[in-house]
Amino acid sequence: MLKAPDHQVAGHQARDGSLGPLVDGSGYFYKPLQNLDRGSKELAFYTSFNSMNGIPPRIRRFFPSFHGSETFQASDGSGLLPHLVLEDLVFGRKNPSIMDVKIGSRTWYPGVSDDYIQKCFTKDMKTTSMSLGFRLSGLQVYGSEESGYWKPSKKAVQSFTVEDVRLALRKFVSSDVGWASDKDTLPDCSLATRIYGGPSGVLAQLIELKEWFEDQTIFHFNSCSVLVLYEKESALRGKTHGAAVKLVDFAHVLDGNGIIDHNFLGGLCSLIKFISGIVAEANKALHGLESSADGLELH
Repeated sequence: MLKAPDHQVAGHQARDGSLGPLVDGSGYFYKPLQNLDRGSKELAFYTSFNSMNGIPPRIRRFFPSFHGSETFQASDGSGLLPHLVLEDLVFGRKNPSIMDVKIGSRTWYPGVSDDYIQKCFTKDMKTTSMSLGFRLSGLQVYGSEESGYWKPSKKAVQSFTVEDVRLALRKFVSSDVGWASDKDTLPDCSLATRIYGGPSGVLAQLIELKEWFEDQTIFHFNSCSVLVLYEKESALRGKTHGAAVKLVDFAHVLDGNGIIDHNFLGGLCSLIKFISGIVAEANKALHGLESSADGLELH
């Protein structure tokens, strides 16, 4: 039985008669092909990428598994529509915390209409895309069974300033969401070293992805997102392998033509810098606590 995803934080949603992606509850995510050739371009990207021999496995893991396409009734009731069949990235994850980060200081690209350029330029200016090289498109952070999720509205996320983004990145790895409504309480970042840090944490994965983008000239990933997700329960048990970084949304990917994708690379480096700062602060605080504990033992 197909249904709208329970944990979608950005993009069109298959609710209230609208067109959007569906999931089947067994690990597959069905994304309807977008209009204006965007859907066919995304299908072409997945097909091409899937057949390439030169993409190392360590990089392939950052992309959702692709299982072809299927045609069935669209969620808005408009009739039969082809859908991409992809890996459901949150399948099997209990109470996932998710963050969708649109990468790049510009989301438009050569060859599109002036109207599209103006639309993208205006949004890039109003959000943090132009100033930071990335913007948050949506997020949800799980606190506890009592507090549930902190999930700011689409309108609220679009109005985030640079400081709001910095705060949201800290909230994403904090212990509870009670501070979401308390402006005087700062997030504790207690999960930062487990989720962002460590040899298999988010930061290490982003750096590995950056190293590939420093060399790859096959594609230019326009208006693509980095999806970050983890399970709080796993993090509290000391398991860092649950934190995942994935690339999504490939309707605007172009051939690289032998040129490095500086737009995506620059935004990725900016995101890495922000997260590195949070990890450094968390490590400093942790070492401070350990030093205080050692001092108490000496006395």
